[in-house]
Amino acid sequence: MNDMILRLAARGDGVSAAGVHIAGAAPGDAIGSDGALIRGEHYQQPPCPHYGRCGGCQLQHVDDASYATYLSDRIISGLAAQGLDAPLMQPPALSPPRSRRRIALRALKQGKRLVLGYAEAGSHTLIDLRDCPVMHPALLALIAPLRALLPLLLRERRPAELRMTLADQGVDLMMSGVEAEGLAAAEAIIDFAGKHKLARLSLDEGYGPAARWEPQPVTISLGGVAVGLPDGAFLQATAEGEQALIGAVRAHLGGATRIADLFAGLGTFAFGLDGQVHAVEGARDAILALQVAANRSRPSVSSDHRDLYRRPLTAAELSRFDAVVLDPPRAGAKEQVIELAASAVPRIAYVSCNPATFARDARLLVDGGYRLDVIQPVGQFRWSTHAELAAGFSRA
Repeated sequence: MNDMILRLAARGDGVSAAGVHIAGAAPGDAIGSDGALIRGEHYQQPPCPHYGRCGGCQLQHVDDASYATYLSDRIISGLAAQGLDAPLMQPPALSPPRSRRRIALRALKQGKRLVLGYAEAGSHTLIDLRDCPVMHPALLALIAPLRALLPLLLRERRPAELRMTLADQGVDLMMSGVEAEGLAAAEAIIDFAGKHKLARLSLDEGYGPAARWEPQPVTISLGGVAVGLPDGAFLQATAEGEQALIGAVRAHLGGATRIADLFAGLGTFAFGLDGQVHAVEGARDAILALQVAANRSRPSVSSDHRDLYRRPLTAAELSRFDAVVLDPPRAGAKEQVIELAASAVPRIAYVSCNPATFARDARLLVDGGYRLDVIQPVGQFRWSTHAELAAGFSRA
């Protein structure tokens, strides 16, 4: 009898009933007597020509049902490692193909050849990108034109990085590791930005980003509020993922009227919630952009520039709120969660991009008297091993 692939492990390899791990296997595949895979119902033909070489999208070979199960299992496994049972798990919200609105690429000039794309898996070697089935079409449309512009800006064998973000006004393009010397390069930059209707084109030539083209201030709309978009500011990877996270947070907080939004960034949740919201963020440019937008359009949102790792809100400060939202970086929010666990806040919505650090922090909250009620898994980084979630806690 053939050994069957039952599930996907954390890094995306298939795990058989006998405990064998096989890269590229999908649940339902069988391992033949010769060791070859016999494809099952959950295998799909990977849509990307770079699959297998590119360092991302490890799971393009599985269907959506298996991918959704994988995301939920990642979260459940993290909780189990902390001795926690899984709560109500909502069906994972998967962002569709070609919806990623921010990406980072690398470019390298080698003689007459220009390579523009992503790094290969486990390597610094670049894949010369021709298509990317996760990238938003507005970003993908710039790949070919960039191949004509970059030779004017790149030094031989000196890598450059390009970041593209889809803003309200169009694509915001930032290039680092480039040099725009001379009139021809300067004119080429302006011509490129105008022809392709960029929202902004910035260069970092070693002294920080400087805008070379920005016809009007670049913004990103959050909860119907246009917020200034600083260079390099964090933004949820897809609009669909952002709405799934906001919807899960709103559903858990219910009718809360006094809300603290911790690690608020530009205000993804602050502007997406009702009531009085106090936004706290350690990144100076982000919190300034949030406050300017709030002063103009949403006076119910106040702000505080504060490093929550070095100076978390205390239990006494937190207890003034009906609810708390926190969306920390991948490292989690241990210092802040210790104070939350000691507070009297009735409801907490925790948004995480790392199931392991989330589970660690969830253990602290549960030990402090909170109940983990619900989790909404979110797959913004489609086909990757990156799992996100929005969890709801309440005082037990």
